[in-house]
Parts: sequence; C-alpha cells; structure tokens
Amino acid sequence: MASSNTVRAVDPVPDVREAWPRLDLIPHPPRRVPLLGDVLGTDRSRPLQDTVRRGSELGPIFRRKVLSFELVFVGGAELVADLSDESRFAKHVAPGIAALRPLAKDGLFTAHNHEPNWQLAHDVLAPGFSREAMAGYHRAMLDVADRLTGHWDAELAAGRPVDVPGDMTKLTLETIARTGFGHDFGSFERARPHPFVDAMVGYLSYAQRRTALPGPLAGLLGGRAAGRRAARDLALLNDTVDEVVRARVADGRPGDGDLLDRMLRTAHPGTGERLSLDNVRRQVITFLVAGHETTSGALSFALHYLSLHPEVAARAREEVDRVWGDVPSPGYEQVAKLRYVRRVLDESLRLWPTAPAFARVALEDTVLGGTHPMRRGAWALVVLPLLHRDPAVWGPDPERFDPDRFEAAAVRGRPAHVFKPFGTGARACIGRQFALHEATLVLGLLLRRYEFTPRPEYRLSVSERLTLMPEGLRLRLERRAPRPAPDEAVTAGR
Repeated sequence: MASSNTVRAVDPVPDVREAWPRLDLIPHPPRRVPLLGDVLGTDRSRPLQDTVRRGSELGPIFRRKVLSFELVFVGGAELVADLSDESRFAKHVAPGIAALRPLAKDGLFTAHNHEPNWQLAHDVLAPGFSREAMAGYHRAMLDVADRLTGHWDAELAAGRPVDVPGDMTKLTLETIARTGFGHDFGSFERARPHPFVDAMVGYLSYAQRRTALPGPLAGLLGGRAAGRRAARDLALLNDTVDEVVRARVADGRPGDGDLLDRMLRTAHPGTGERLSLDNVRRQVITFLVAGHETTSGALSFALHYLSLHPEVAARAREEVDRVWGDVPSPGYEQVAKLRYVRRVLDESLRLWPTAPAFARVALEDTVLGGTHPMRRGAWALVVLPLLHRDPAVWGPDPERFDPDRFEAAAVRGRPAHVFKPFGTGARACIGRQFALHEATLVLGLLLRRYEFTPRPEYRLSVSERLTLMPEGLRLRLERRAPRPAPDEAVTAGR
C-alpha cells in the first residue's frame, strides 16, 4: 500500500430514492414525463449549460431524470461548503469522469479513491509542483510563449485575426509536453492541429455525448461508426504517449528532473514503491489531456473578456508595464506580482470554470445542509457555474465581469468554498499552481505586446467536450508601440 491516507472505498448507492430518503424535498423541472423523465426542452448538445439554466430556476439543489437515471445537482454556496467537508464526503468518479476511464484508468484524475495508485502517484509527483520545481519550468514556458507570439506576429502582418482557442490549445499542449515530458509536438509549425489534439478532441467529445445519455442509450450513440472512431482516437493517444515513454526509457538519461523522470525513477518516500510502466502511461495521458485542455480554455475566456472590456485590459497593461518594466523576459518571481492580471484570470474562471463540475460522495449516513438526509454512498454533482453565480455570495449581478471581486479584501470577506475551479479537498487538481503560473505569465506577455479587438458580430458560444471552451473566438490584434527607454521618457516629459 502506498499510503494510509487513501480514502476508504465507498460503493455508490445505485437507487437515487434509497440514496436520498427525502427525495421529495428536492425540486425537479416541471412537465416531467412518465417513463421518459425531464426530457422536454432539454438541450442535449450543451448539457452543462442546460443544467445551469435549470438550476437558476430551481434553486440551490435540484434533480433531473432521464428514463430511470436520476441525478442530484448542487449549486448553492452553503450546500457546497457542506459537501466540501472531507470528514464526511470525498471525490466521486461521476459518469462524466468515468467516461474517461478507458483512456486514463487509474490516473490521478480518473482514479477511484480506494485505488492505491492514486495515492502513490500523488505522493511521488507532488514535489514536481513545488516552488523550486515550478521555477525550473519557467524558462520552457517562456520559450513556448515566444513561439506563440511569433505566430501571432505573422498573423498580424498578414492582416488575419487569430484563432484564440486553437492557439491557446497549441500553447498549453506544448508547455506541458516540454516541461513535463521533454517532448515537442511542433504545434506552431503545423498548418493543422497535431493528430494527438484531433484524437483528444474527438475522444472527449464522444465521452461527453455518452455522458449526456443514461447507460442504456449511451451505447447506441452514433452507432458502430462512432465507437470505431473513438477506438481509433484512443489507440492514437495511447500510441503517442507510449512512444514518448519508450524514448525516455531507451535514452537512459534523466530529463532535467521533469515529471516523466519522477514517474520513472522516483520511489514513494514512505514505502519505496514505484509506478508501473502501465500507470506511467496513464499519468502522462492525464497530464497531457487534463493539464492543457483546461488551461487553454481559461486563457481563451480571459482573452475574450479582456477584448470586451478595454478598461480592464488597460489597467492590466499598466500593471504589467509597471511590474515588469523593460526586461525582455520576466523572471519567475515577477509573475506572481501581477495581482490584477491574476484577478482577471480568476474572474474568467468564476464565470466559466473550464472543468465545470465535480462529484462528492457521502462517506457515512449524514444530512446535507441540515435538511437533506443522505445514505452512505449517496452522491451529488456540484455545478460550478451555478456556485460561482450564487447571488447570496456574488451579489445581485453575478453575470457581470468584474476582476475586483478578487481583490484581497473582497476574498477575505467571502465564505470559504465559494470558488472551486480546481476542485476541492485531497483530490483537488495537483497542477493548480502550474496552470496559474503559466496562464498569468502568458496573459502578461500578450497584454504587453498587443491590443485586442473583438469581432463586432461575435457572441460568446461555449462548446462542451467535458471541459468548456469558447467556440469560434477570433480576435484582431494591434501591436503596441514599444515603451520608450528611460532616458527617452525623461526627455519626452520635459
């Protein structure tokens, strides 16, 4: 066993009425149809956004049913705070995450609590996200950002708008591949996305569509052709990662102490146990997929809001100019000093958390919020866009984009557990600091170099492939004038 901290196994209660003895206290949409359930008016192409719409009508806890499958959703801040109690609740691998098990099996994101490889991998890899390790990744992050700005300079010279989600996906894939595994996908040198990205998007979209339907219908989705495409995507993802791992093993030399080195060469500090090669593959896939998909979405939403709010962009640029000065490349320590830029990122994640939900399972018989009895094994899905819009916490206009919601005094004045874009508890995202450093650095570099102009006709459309991403977002760029050298600035002021 890797560690005694592994959460004990809890089998979910299959029948929602047994799991929630007072299910009658939990509202459901009107016009429930016998046998079919809550199907009228449902948007199956955007199930998360449809659930958010329903939740805004039904309140902090509600349920939805399709055929015999019924699920309880939670979006109210007080109830989420209760679900965040680690002594009574733990992570549950809900259907949306379970759909990724064929891909990542017992990787960090998709492992069940009782699977020993989760704790083993967590303890082995946690030092890879220490302050010292993060500082070591900074140079590679800058190098990849330089490739992005070179590409954007070329698009600007050609008079073309930039494909924000596509380019952020290239950026974050290259960043995690280089810093974590010493691999270069050559994303910015390709006319089309790398096949790994196409396979990843294809498989995530397939998994999301299956999740939108209950078990009996999910297997029929798209017929055999869709299943064959998903199998091909899965094989390509596995083959790509296997080649990365094989190359490192064959090389025999360490890769600057990166994540792959830790996976292959580091023993658990307490037990001496090591990750198997099969589990190394699952962890690499987890980091390549989850480690870049969510950050690319966060950057894309932030750039969208910056383009719509020039006053916010101007304030952020002023901070970048003041904190970074004229240094060509900011140092690691200078990134954390961009406090307002970080607020822009946090506010974007509040409105559109790119990993938009997580599930919690009861470790014992308990009562949620003092009202809703739950049996051991009962679980609920926390819907982050609802939590992050709870007017009891965020005020009467929670849809308004306002980075000052994350000013230090405002954060201190809010209850705990109201902002959860990286999950909660022991199973929260291990790469949180990596993602925040990368995203803040990139936003600072782009703000310093460009002005962003949205297309007048564009209206935000959010695509769902288990993560969230703005769809069709393109921005026009204008290169900022170089800042005058200090002696020129003095002369100009005379």
